[in-house]
Amino acid sequence: MTDASLGLDTTEQSRPHAGSSSSVATVGDYVQLLKPRVMSLVIFTTLVGMAIAPGALHPVLAITALLCIAVGAGASGALNMWYDADIDGRMTRTAQRPIPLGRVRRDEALAFGITLSLLSILLLGLTANYLSAVLLAATIGFYVLVYTMWLKRRTPQNIVIGGAAGALPPVIGWTAVTGSVSVEPLVLFLIIFLWTPPHFWALALVRSSDYERVGVPMMPVTSGDATTRRQMFVYTLLLVASSALPTLLGFGGVFYTATAALCGAVFVYMAWNILPSNRSTLGASGKPEMQVFGFSIFYLFALFAALLIERIVGSIGLG
Repeated sequence: MTDASLGLDTTEQSRPHAGSSSSVATVGDYVQLLKPRVMSLVIFTTLVGMAIAPGALHPVLAITALLCIAVGAGASGALNMWYDADIDGRMTRTAQRPIPLGRVRRDEALAFGITLSLLSILLLGLTANYLSAVLLAATIGFYVLVYTMWLKRRTPQNIVIGGAAGALPPVIGWTAVTGSVSVEPLVLFLIIFLWTPPHFWALALVRSSDYERVGVPMMPVTSGDATTRRQMFVYTLLLVASSALPTLLGFGGVFYTATAALCGAVFVYMAWNILPSNRSTLGASGKPEMQVFGFSIFYLFALFAALLIERIVGSIGLG
């Protein structure tokens, strides 16, 4: 995520207006609408859900299904930017998105998001199965209608509840292969669901003035930094506890268990260090909250990578 400044004056005057009749959008602008960093996480967690599922799809169908799920996630991002265009231009972190810059009109982003949503759902149903398509449709609908349009501007629990949308890709991946839902993908769902609050609130602590300016009730804005840090610590403990479930249920091996234990210990330590009683020991510089944010990304990647590596090793007979 890039930290963008709010440029005004001559820069602002030189931009096409967001509601103008003409568009100067490039391919890169439309790619940015898809939130490619979020898409990359979706692709990876979906791939793990597909990899640990029993059975297999034909490689062409598997790749197509994976791309459909990724495009569906990207469509959600485009629809999110369409709806949030009124506040994105007033927030430092989002001011350089294509709609606030006037490079893509809101109606273009809306049409783009709806088109990609319908195409990804339809193609997933045709190449994999209808259950996975229904789950993808539910994920897009939940992210856009429930999180973006309802929760985000109304409750400090927006990230907690809305995190369900981001946690569903491995379930969809599993379902694309098996045509059913089982406990294993639900465990992956739980891990991502519990990971989302400490991950995002770490960023919200640094960007709380942004959210306060536009009236979005993120936890640091409504409840203060101290409460947010305590909640982060609680969710981190729950997250680390849930990371033991793959081992207990037998689909996480020794390598996964060691990775989860080591990374979990580091995550708990970092969350402990930013508690109100410990915050002063870290000093004013270095933004430890951003360190937690950065490590949280590594943490989730490490857990899912360990599961994927174990499955690859097992499939080629090295385990």
